[in-house]
Amino acid sequence: METRAVTRHLHVSPRKARLVAALVRGRGVGDALSVLEHVPKKSARFLVKTIRSAVANAENTQRVDVDRLYIKRITVDGGATAKRFLPRAHGRATRLRKRTAHLTIIVDER
Repeated sequence: METRAVTRHLHVSPRKARLVAALVRGRGVGDALSVLEHVPKKSARFLVKTIRSAVANAENTQRVDVDRLYIKRITVDGGATAKRFLPRAHGRATRLRKRTAHLTIIVDER
């Protein structure tokens, strides 16, 4: 039975988070956590927290064997974008887009 966990408004761009999410898609939960432990990216920490949350949700609501869980689906969607301005030469300004991401992880039992 599949279980999901969602983390919203992460302060990392969706494009960067998708690169890390692709490393663990389809892997077992234990294997995915050990891979993410050695990835030196900010989004890896967010993925670890969300995977652990999905495992806890599965354990507490579905009564599944945690050792048999695998990551069925990971989606990283774009969230709200904060728009800021950076002063540049000759009195001009450049727009900065501070992007956020929404992370959804679905785990299932093999």
